Amino acid sequence: MLEELHQDHSKSKTQNTGTSSLLKSHISNSMIIVICAAFLILLMIMAQYYYTRDLLRNEVEQRANIELSAQVNMIEHTLESAEVTMQDHLWEIQKNLSNPDELFEVTRRMIAANQHVVGGCLSFVPNYFPQKGQYFEPYAHKENGEIVVSQLGSENHDYTQHPAYIAAVKHRRQLWSDPYVYEDGKRQYLTTFTYPLIDSRGEVACVCGLDIDLSWLNDTLNHVMNYPSSFGLMLTQKGELVVGTPTQRSSMRDLEMVERVMNDYKLVSYADKNGDSKIIDFTNDENGRKGYIYFKSLSKDPYWKVAMVTYEDEVFAAVHKMRWRNMLMLLGGLIIISFIINRFARNEKRLQLANLREARIGSELRVARAIQEEMLPKVSLDISQRPDIDVCGSLEPAKEVGGDVYDYLIRDEKLFFCIGDVSGKGVPAAMVMSVILSLFRMFSSHSSNPAHIVQALNEELCRNNESNMFVTFFIGVLDLPTGRLRYCNAGHEIPLLIRARKSQEQTTEGKDETGQLIKLPVKANLPMGVFNDFKYEMQEEMMESDSVVFLYTDGLTESRNPKNEQFKLANIMNTLRSLASQDSITAQQVVTTMNNEIIRYMDKTEQADDLTMLAVHFVQIQEHDKLSESITLQNDVHQVSLLNDFVKNNLTQLGLEKSAIRKLQLAIEEVVANVIDYAYPIGTIGDIKVDMLANDQRLKVVVCDEGVAFDPTVVEKADTSMAAEDRPVGGLGILLTRELVDSINYERVDGRNILTLRKKL
Repeated sequence: MLEELHQDHSKSKTQNTGTSSLLKSHISNSMIIVICAAFLILLMIMAQYYYTRDLLRNEVEQRANIELSAQVNMIEHTLESAEVTMQDHLWEIQKNLSNPDELFEVTRRMIAANQHVVGGCLSFVPNYFPQKGQYFEPYAHKENGEIVVSQLGSENHDYTQHPAYIAAVKHRRQLWSDPYVYEDGKRQYLTTFTYPLIDSRGEVACVCGLDIDLSWLNDTLNHVMNYPSSFGLMLTQKGELVVGTPTQRSSMRDLEMVERVMNDYKLVSYADKNGDSKIIDFTNDENGRKGYIYFKSLSKDPYWKVAMVTYEDEVFAAVHKMRWRNMLMLLGGLIIISFIINRFARNEKRLQLANLREARIGSELRVARAIQEEMLPKVSLDISQRPDIDVCGSLEPAKEVGGDVYDYLIRDEKLFFCIGDVSGKGVPAAMVMSVILSLFRMFSSHSSNPAHIVQALNEELCRNNESNMFVTFFIGVLDLPTGRLRYCNAGHEIPLLIRARKSQEQTTEGKDETGQLIKLPVKANLPMGVFNDFKYEMQEEMMESDSVVFLYTDGLTESRNPKNEQFKLANIMNTLRSLASQDSITAQQVVTTMNNEIIRYMDKTEQADDLTMLAVHFVQIQEHDKLSESITLQNDVHQVSLLNDFVKNNLTQLGLEKSAIRKLQLAIEEVVANVIDYAYPIGTIGDIKVDMLANDQRLKVVVCDEGVAFDPTVVEKADTSMAAEDRPVGGLGILLTRELVDSINYERVDGRNILTLRKKL
């Protein structure tokens, strides 16, 4: 007998040694996998970083080209207007060559014809009018709102020695002078346009000149700058600085440095993607900052160069922050993965779960949030394959990009959706909204309270909102198992709710009752971005099965027909009433019908504002014909064995594999154990009801108790870096449960905690 016990002990010891070696081997292999995964993720983060830099740089180049093109067009338009003014009065000057006294009035009218012209002269060749003396130069200029006319030519003012006069007579063509500073009581930036007038003999009679005021150029070139240190300036064709004075963003040294860099032909300049403006990379000698000079020349004489300076550290500031954020996420993910592998390596099945979790977390870490995000959401499989929800949106910007947006996502059996409208249009509004959408998705991943999400978005938007842009916004959170809609409005248009058409059996009088179209009760609240301390309020509404909530922006109500009449809310409601009378409608049908109606109403009228619509169709599903069983337990840990038998028996009836049954048993056990620990005070006896419902596609487990309100889905994740004996209770159970089921949802209804688990069969 003793010999048999000794043999059994030796055998057990050998098995334990083998198990220990196998465990160490699993851990070693797992750590190698973790290190390899970390290296791959790091490579992907770096690749994404440089890819995002390229995207952002292309965006900056396009924006700079647009702004430079606008400034060049404005300058060319001003110069062309002076040339046109000259051309319009040449015939009048030629007409009065025989009447020199009348030329003073002609000069005055020429100056008055153009707001940009501050002075002008007719400089005749010497002795052209012998009766007027050798030098005859009618001159007119604006002074204190009036035009003063005088004769400037004299021996003391020999205009024939002026370079502009000499060049015009020599080349016998129109010329523009480089900008210069003129001081006569006040300091002005001027440029002179000269034109040689040929008389009937084919000789130059006089040189006509117009002085154009360029004092407005410096403020115009620095009016719109996308970064704090950016500034603009202008150089002549020869590369001399002519417009560019120190501003809050630049010093005289900065301007001189840019002038020197642009004249250094050793530097490599290249064209932007459109081949329009040119770009020079440079380094500031004074502070070592790297930057870019974007410049574009006028298309014709005088061929001035308009330039814009931007520094690299400001352009890529957001990208650098994103890179460090991703690195911290990677580090946190690796810590979690390492702990999970160490804990579950003792069991082969749990090791497989840990590996799956590692792969899942690694996949999530590889999803990089780019700066230039898509404005519209894509219909994902978790929405398109669901029979209880149908979402459809439409966005038609008034410009190439707009300030309207919508988005939606599903988390923990809740549909989060939003619609918004940024003040203004174009690229600035679109950039603000892309930031708002990124924050919306981030905040929605941590909170299910729409008022809290709006509050957080408002605080972020108010921070450094120097442009005073505001956003009207609406957020809804629809609980799919119950149909409870929680929402918060921030100054947006009132949504409309289309309630389902009731059958004869559902009506109290046995008559057919058409669906109802109502305005969703909303509090106006202030738009986001106005006051950072404004408190937003949450509201609730129950959505009946087969009902649709319709959201839109003011671009729909303010759309106009050829008679300049707005579409207004009344027309929207009339269109939706025709749909409400049908037996069943879809989100796609609502949006398509409204789009067709607005196209018909506008009748090819140009769209003045962004037009956005979003429809959410909800159908409450009640399918559990294959399994419908319940068990009621007390909050006693000893009753967990009853729960396990109940779960195992029912899952076996569904024909699940043993591995799947063990996983689901573990998930349900974790949930019920969580209720036992937290739902009822110590010493209080309470019931815990567990319902198991299933059809051919999906299993649903509902755990219900009447204890204190407690949402386990918002419990912070356990700190896996702490020792087990030092770590506070909670966090790991819900973490494990999320890995074992497809979705987990919590609701507090009529004083009861209801936790629903779903698993696709």
